[in-house]
Amino acid sequence: MLRYIAKRLLTMIPVLIGISFIIFVLMYFTPGDPAEMLLGDLATPEQVDALREELGLNDGFFQRYFNYMKGLLKGDLGKSYVSKMPVWDEIATRLPVTARVAFLVAIFAVLIGIPIGILSAVRQYSFIDSITRVFALLGITMPSFWLALLLVLLFSVQLGWLPPSGLYGPIYYIMPILSISAVSIATITRTARSSMLEVIRQDYVRTARAKGQYERVVLFRHALLNAMIPILTIIGIQFAGGLGGAVVNEQVFAIPGLGKLMVDAIKARNYPLIQGSVLVLAVLQSVVNLVVDILYAFVDPRIRSQYSRKVGKKAPKLAVAAAAASDEAAATTLEGGDI
Repeated sequence: MLRYIAKRLLTMIPVLIGISFIIFVLMYFTPGDPAEMLLGDLATPEQVDALREELGLNDGFFQRYFNYMKGLLKGDLGKSYVSKMPVWDEIATRLPVTARVAFLVAIFAVLIGIPIGILSAVRQYSFIDSITRVFALLGITMPSFWLALLLVLLFSVQLGWLPPSGLYGPIYYIMPILSISAVSIATITRTARSSMLEVIRQDYVRTARAKGQYERVVLFRHALLNAMIPILTIIGIQFAGGLGGAVVNEQVFAIPGLGKLMVDAIKARNYPLIQGSVLVLAVLQSVVNLVVDILYAFVDPRIRSQYSRKVGKKAPKLAVAAAAASDEAAATTLEGGDI
């Protein structure tokens, strides 16, 4: 297991380097001059050129990328063009807010989506199943920012029950969590339903029922555990999606998180802050994927035995193959989740 984790951590390095290069290229060729935006329209050409020299914007492409990577290898993400503060310091003040919201969204989506998916699978073709499938379809197709605006209009403007913006107490989390988690709940519900329908038709489930075991034992001990691989995959994807969804929803609810910081940085052409924020999100995505792969081993004994067997390089390859198979199953679920 430790060898597999170490191997995955090493494979993250070229991925992050590739992401940093792509973001750097996009920032380099983006129209607009950060120096002109910082100084305003009244600045003279001499002042603009002096600021460009100070920020290193007059250097060539390769020189700027070399300087960026040299600082990155030292753990230095650069300094913000606007505040002159280290990029990492600005991200560190905003990241906990976004991570907290994303974590609560994931917990809420799991607690709602999995039970509803199981109930829908057990009651297949019933009225409950039909309602669940309709609402799941609506949840997947509904843009989160549109739902966020509807929630603000209803609960803040019309009814006055909830505060429209900010994040100053528990009550402020309600509308952001509801708007961001709608897609996650719908996706997890569809995945749980499809996975459970596939598992409960297997022979070992019929055997467990034939032996007279309680239905809850059959469902949760035999069926759910074997259906968890694609569900875990979707949960990991949705958690990362919650981090990305914060970019839009934090604007709607004026939440001082990483998403709002990124949007403000894009408006100001604050390249170091944009690059640092995207890189941090990429690291979080990679860590979430690693955690999901490790959870596979705790859910499925077959994968756990493959991790523990010391048979050269076969075990890691089998584990990676199992993870790839789960990704394919999850993708199939998303494309045709209603069985």
